Amino acid sequence: MSAALAGPDGALRCPWALSTEDYVTYHDEEWGRPVHGDDALFERLSLEAFQSGLSWITILRRRPGFRAAFDGFRIASVAAFTEDDRVRLLADPGIIRNRAKVDATLANARVLAQWSPGELDELIWSHAPDPASRPVPRSLTEVPAVTDESTALSKALKKRGLRFVGPTTAYALMQACGLVDDHLADCVARRG
Repeated sequence: MSAALAGPDGALRCPWALSTEDYVTYHDEEWGRPVHGDDALFERLSLEAFQSGLSWITILRRRPGFRAAFDGFRIASVAAFTEDDRVRLLADPGIIRNRAKVDATLANARVLAQWSPGELDELIWSHAPDPASRPVPRSLTEVPAVTDESTALSKALKKRGLRFVGPTTAYALMQACGLVDDHLADCVARRG
């Protein structure tokens, strides 16, 4: 079950992508595609943190609510959120109302607002491994949850004051944002 499987259209895909149409679309159009830009990366970093301990489909289906609640994840805007905004977020049924995760997102925005434009993008992408150094996974058992690079990225983000960015979250971010291509070898969405 961990090798690529045929989807509804007959194309081979990573098995995790086949449980819902939402996953098929996310898998085919977003996951593993390069993401750049501080606000876009802040969104992905925040959503990966909210996902911790939950299934990704829960976050994916609430993403429109997250985007509305966090003003499109514009760092400058979220950094200016007040205590009233925090209270509003903790009462918003359109997102995950986890106090620690909401507080981390607000704190992270305040930290990132002090960085130079492009600094988050540069820091994250500086941890992308050389694709030639990674074997192409043929099954899900060959896809790691943590790597040396994700551990280094986690440490670098924490050192700079960011929260909820452990090595597993950092690796999920690397996968989602295209720093690594963990689509299986036979997957239709594999880039190369």
